[in-house]
Amino acid sequence: MKYSVIIPVYNRIDEIEDLLHSLSLQTNKNFEVIIVEDGSTMPCADTVKKYDGPIDVKYFYKDNEGRSIARNYGMERATGDYFIFFDSDCVIPPEYFARLDYALSSRPLDCFGGPDAAHDSFSDTQKAINYSMTSFLTTGGIRGGKIQLEKFTPRTFNMGFSRRVYEKVGGFREMFSEDIDMSTRIKNAGCSIGLVRDAFVYHKRRVDFRKFLRQVYVFGMSRITLYLLYPDSLKVVHMLPALAVMGALALTALGLAVSPWFFLPLGLYLTAIWICALAATKSVKIACLSIPASIIQLGGYGCGFIKAYFTKIILRRGRNVQEEILLRKGK
Repeated sequence: MKYSVIIPVYNRIDEIEDLLHSLSLQTNKNFEVIIVEDGSTMPCADTVKKYDGPIDVKYFYKDNEGRSIARNYGMERATGDYFIFFDSDCVIPPEYFARLDYALSSRPLDCFGGPDAAHDSFSDTQKAINYSMTSFLTTGGIRGGKIQLEKFTPRTFNMGFSRRVYEKVGGFREMFSEDIDMSTRIKNAGCSIGLVRDAFVYHKRRVDFRKFLRQVYVFGMSRITLYLLYPDSLKVVHMLPALAVMGALALTALGLAVSPWFFLPLGLYLTAIWICALAATKSVKIACLSIPASIIQLGGYGCGFIKAYFTKIILRRGRNVQEEILLRKGK
């Protein structure tokens, strides 16, 4: 089978250099790479040209319309049997496609995804953020962990589906959490979805806590949009960050007003994060950074969820046209 790797890009020259270099080192090169430059002011055409030869790479420049439309643009020009999606800030292990070939030959899937990990070259902050986004203590293992509170949902930092799926379901919608929306539509269409645990990628994520906070805040808000589109998609694990925010505020208030003993549950939870992060990363510094990373991840997501729930569900404001149409239809 042949794969078409589709990567939307917006002002990410350095990231594309690392990503294409990692793809050039693949042991199985039965793939093409389609770079869709989405109206960047700093195009990466020269960088892409360096790898035209070591890999089969095609470059397209288009006006800026968003990453979903850029991915759809790439799929329209792809020739592979499977479409593979990576974020531009990913680095791909050399055995990725060999492992993927083996997995799909052993267990054919219409749609699949893989987990992400931190590369040794990443900064300590990036490694701490990676821990907070993959730890069972902070996300319930929903991004490919060995223990999961929710069935795995592929996301576009490491996701693929067959051409048949594309012809049946269509392309991505331009929205936040468009990958979860796509995975939900694929599942609702009766297609098979699975986790290929060995097909992991190194995901750089955000390089500082301020950008990370903004990212997870948007994730929390978009979960309510997904709920409006697919009411059955909201699970308890998605509400846990919001409950954690309200619980932390209540314990803090009680700790200040009643007794310091109310701070104990918070202290025990953060201690557990530190111990598990230390065991996972073998670094005291990363374990220490994992505490603020986890607070930001839970707090940012929880606050975004609470705000969107209050405005869109309770006040019924800020809904987009697509959401309103589905609600009127009772979907």
